[in-house]
Amino acid sequence: MDALSGTGPPRARGCLGAAGPRSSGRAARTPAAPWARFSAWLECVCVVTFDLELGQALELVYPNDFRLTDKEKSSICYLSFPDSHSGCLGDTQFSFRMRQCGGQRSPWHADDRHYNSRAPLALQREPAHYFGYVYFRQVKDSSVKRGYFQKSLVLVSRLPFVRLFQALLSLIAPEYFDKLAPCLEAVCSEIDQWPAPAPGQTLNLPVMGVVVQVRIPSRVDKSESSPPKQCDQENLLPAPMVLASVHELDLFSCLQPLRFCCDFRPYFTIHDSEFKEFTTRTQAPPNVVLGVTNPFFIKTLQHWPHILRVGEPKMSGDLPKQVKLKKPSRLKTLDTKPGLSSRAQTLRTSDLRTLRPSGRGHPLVFFGLYTAYTAHLHRDKALLKRLLKGVQKKRPSDVQSALLRRHLLELTQSFIIPLEHYMASLMPLQKSITPWKTPPQIRPFSQDDFLRSLEHAGPQLTCILKGDWLGLYRRFFKSPHFDGWYRQRHKEMALKLEALHLEAICEANIETWMKDKSEVEIVDLVLKLREKLVRAQGHQLPVKEATLQRAQLYIETVIGSLPKDLQAVLCPP
Repeated sequence: MDALSGTGPPRARGCLGAAGPRSSGRAARTPAAPWARFSAWLECVCVVTFDLELGQALELVYPNDFRLTDKEKSSICYLSFPDSHSGCLGDTQFSFRMRQCGGQRSPWHADDRHYNSRAPLALQREPAHYFGYVYFRQVKDSSVKRGYFQKSLVLVSRLPFVRLFQALLSLIAPEYFDKLAPCLEAVCSEIDQWPAPAPGQTLNLPVMGVVVQVRIPSRVDKSESSPPKQCDQENLLPAPMVLASVHELDLFSCLQPLRFCCDFRPYFTIHDSEFKEFTTRTQAPPNVVLGVTNPFFIKTLQHWPHILRVGEPKMSGDLPKQVKLKKPSRLKTLDTKPGLSSRAQTLRTSDLRTLRPSGRGHPLVFFGLYTAYTAHLHRDKALLKRLLKGVQKKRPSDVQSALLRRHLLELTQSFIIPLEHYMASLMPLQKSITPWKTPPQIRPFSQDDFLRSLEHAGPQLTCILKGDWLGLYRRFFKSPHFDGWYRQRHKEMALKLEALHLEAICEANIETWMKDKSEVEIVDLVLKLREKLVRAQGHQLPVKEATLQRAQLYIETVIGSLPKDLQAVLCPP
């Protein structure tokens, strides 16, 4: 699996083909052009096969006008096949995230701003990364020289809709492996008829005789939104397959109050273009979370400060000697043996078992955590007891996941609410915003002032967990996540301040203001009002429609008061 194909087989039905030139992305189009709706959901669909001489080979890319760079093609090929010594017979689904290598997106994707302005931070379209959703099939096949049929169907998107796209693959991949290109072309044509993803709306997405019903989350949703309800406005035959979420397969959504601002790769291989960058020992480990399956990484990354190993209890004994993990003395261990070692933190193996019932077909899976991190907060013993009791009573995994999601969500909210309250206190008072003066600035964030505020407005008001909250906040201030959170909140507050200033102008008497003003000052006001109006109409300013209409009326009134020559300059025919 160490060679790539630069070209693919002949195009099927004139539509399927391997990626061509080095330019990345799709050529600029109008929204009415072919595949415009398709691209609201997917960038392209790829098929990766295993060639006996070439290794992983990109068999086709669909639609055939989508362009991938050579580096992107290489990454997709290697990330679309499992990278481990295990057999992986049958069908396997997983996802990956890779860096885009072809520059900025084309102007055709300008609607991203509108979608991102309404979507939760964690579900916005990625500007510089692709998500790959993989359905890999490996079965014995005596007709193939290698003895196995090995092929992956990959959906490439900029949307982190894990559950939706994996559900979609579970419908189309088995059919594709039977019928190949004609089936894929028909499915893509159906997706090209879907409405664009709209935050806050429930959509019916027909594909292969099934209607998939999903609700796209909105940033104004409450933290515990209910799953989509079947729409009463139309009779859907057959009954829709309702997905409770487009994205929640893991617990990442619980941190939407606080965006993860570092790089993450759900699946990573030694062939990735960033392999050397991420594994070098000449500098500190990068701020990235890697998901790997190749035992090679156990040895290669053992200098990292945090390593989580997942597997059956005997997994470590089955590994080749050269890749066994030598536990660094500086790392504390959550052992997979009963009880606690002298260097273990205060979690037992029983606390770390997977929340799945043991028994035939359901082996226990153990987590081995090696970390240089010292926890600032005490563990929640009550939560652990509830989860373990759920294991004993064979509580459904969805219910167990809901308990865990609620816990992490409430913990994150308790942590972030004091920060939000302090940040709000930095906003100028509304009464200090006057129409004809530059609005006051947002006061700077003082870490010392914030820490002092915790005594009377800290997380202890909403969270029962004890520990070193001050130390946790100090550590947070040093992380990229604080910088990302602060930049986003400061941007939102600056837009709100600008909107309040525009409202103050629209509530003032414009005729009175113009009486003693020079033509230069009046023209300057027109230009500034126009700029604010354009920003507001582009959904960047949170203002009411009535305010926008009033601003437009003001512009017309001010221009009408100027001499004809200036009017011609400001309003050319």
